[in-house]
Amino acid sequence: MLQAIGLTSTPRRGRPPAVDDLTFEARPGSVTALLGAPGSGKTTALRLMLGLEQGRGVTYFRGRPLHRVAHPAREVGALLGDVPGNPSRTARGQLRMLCAAAGVPASRADSLLDVVGLTELAGQRLGSLSLGMDRRLGLASALLADPHTLLLDEPAAGLSPRDSSWLFGLLRAHAAHGGTVLYATDDSKEAARTADRVVTLDEGRLVADQAVADFARTRLRPRVAVRTPQAVRLGALLNKEARVARRSVEVVPEEGNRLSVYGSTCAEVGDTAFRHGVLLHQLADEIGDMGPRNIPAPDPAAPAAPTPDSSSASTVTETSGAPSAPTPARNPEAVPALPTPLRPLRSPLRPLRYELRRTFSTRSTTLVTVAALAVSAALALLLVHTGGTPLPTALAAWPALLPLPPAAFAAGLLGALSFGDEFRYPALAASRGTSPRRLGLLLAKLAVSAGLALLLAVLTIAVNLLLLRLLYGAEPTALPPGLPARAASWAALCVGCAWAGLLGAGVFRVAAAGLAAVLAVPVVVAPAVQHLLTGPAARSMVGLPGRLRELIWIGIPAEADQLLLATMRLLAQPVGAALALSLPVLLCTYLLTGLRRKARW
Repeated sequence: MLQAIGLTSTPRRGRPPAVDDLTFEARPGSVTALLGAPGSGKTTALRLMLGLEQGRGVTYFRGRPLHRVAHPAREVGALLGDVPGNPSRTARGQLRMLCAAAGVPASRADSLLDVVGLTELAGQRLGSLSLGMDRRLGLASALLADPHTLLLDEPAAGLSPRDSSWLFGLLRAHAAHGGTVLYATDDSKEAARTADRVVTLDEGRLVADQAVADFARTRLRPRVAVRTPQAVRLGALLNKEARVARRSVEVVPEEGNRLSVYGSTCAEVGDTAFRHGVLLHQLADEIGDMGPRNIPAPDPAAPAAPTPDSSSASTVTETSGAPSAPTPARNPEAVPALPTPLRPLRSPLRPLRYELRRTFSTRSTTLVTVAALAVSAALALLLVHTGGTPLPTALAAWPALLPLPPAAFAAGLLGALSFGDEFRYPALAASRGTSPRRLGLLLAKLAVSAGLALLLAVLTIAVNLLLLRLLYGAEPTALPPGLPARAASWAALCVGCAWAGLLGAGVFRVAAAGLAAVLAVPVVVAPAVQHLLTGPAARSMVGLPGRLRELIWIGIPAEADQLLLATMRLLAQPVGAALALSLPVLLCTYLLTGLRRKARW
């Protein structure tokens, strides 16, 4: 059961709150509609329930607020608009990535693709999906962790009648399995046709909380919709005959040569038009919305009324062309079958698997890697051809004009995209915040970005070395001495750039800021560090390994001296020292600004 108590949004700029003291409940096994005109506070109310909007009040999901639920994705699934995924990612890749985030098996993605009818489009890119297919994928994302409660904002907006009927059939199936469904809509007839209970909002306040039968009786009013080029004349004729017969008939002119006739029937209006030779383009029985009215909320212990048959909501008869069939009643056997509910999973969520799927499910990683290798190879050939360049510099493809070699810059770009995509396409926690900021996700991103950086470093050296040996032979490309220290320095440079881009994008929540942090290390920080290292106050650290041996009682192998000296040489370089100073600063800034106690993953 969902219980919203005293929900009130924070007022902005002296305006009244979008939601003001909203209290209602949505019961399990039923579909509840949150009805209101555009701007009445429906979306804000849903965001308050999910903790995405600042305000007062509390929402209980089966007796617990959302921030006290261990795994929120298994308690509530939300669809608040379009699917927030990278347009270049496939539908199957999107769901499998979210499976890793929710801690459910990857096979769950395939079963839900079958449920929502997207099996044949599983390899389709998100950017090429139609609105109806995007909405189906959004429902699959909300259902991944088998949540008890579904929250949806205007789920049928813009959908065709067929897709809308399918969508509400799936929601009805979820409710039939004992789940709670709450969706927002501004269509009163849709609410009467598809919901069991209707909660009406007006200017952010609750005006009615009714069973659907009571809602249809008090809010909706039958009328005859007429479209004719002689609307004024027909209206006068209908009013005249009603006065003669002493019947209560109300004729309301509408836009586009339309009339809404209350208190009459299609047969009576059609007879009047036929007798007076009035041409009709449309004649239909409809349900008119009388607008929100304050109705006291019923006793919460009262049972919900059954949903009326949808065929009573609208019956249309056209005077020209074939008549349209009435809307068929809901057939329980036609409801799409949901997959078998998942067993409760005790294993933790999988941030590392999520990050791997996020990284390799788009083409950006491959494109950046291939571009970096191609540019590095071209620069290496240019440096060797011009002569006078040491072989390690040529293999790294790092001319003096560039602040960073292409491989290090590409590693920083991949690191920046790692967090930049989380904020640009917030698929990970679209229902619970901009982006989750748990430490596990940060460690996973650091590990994956470091792995990509090392892979780029190794591939760059290997490709350049093979290319140079192919063109110039083995003798000019003989490896110099001190290779382990140089390799460690090269790897540390690439990993440091990747982490700088990752943390910069995580702090400022945009990939461009991550790239700026990567470039700031050699352009801004390194010159300042070089000034300090070469200034008059600089001192030598010769003999450091010996002094450490005297200080530490435990014996240290002699081979450790070489590793320590290589590390110190790396830190003595301006770029290395700049990275060593910049990374702790970025990490501390991220931890202070990013990690939130209420953010859960």
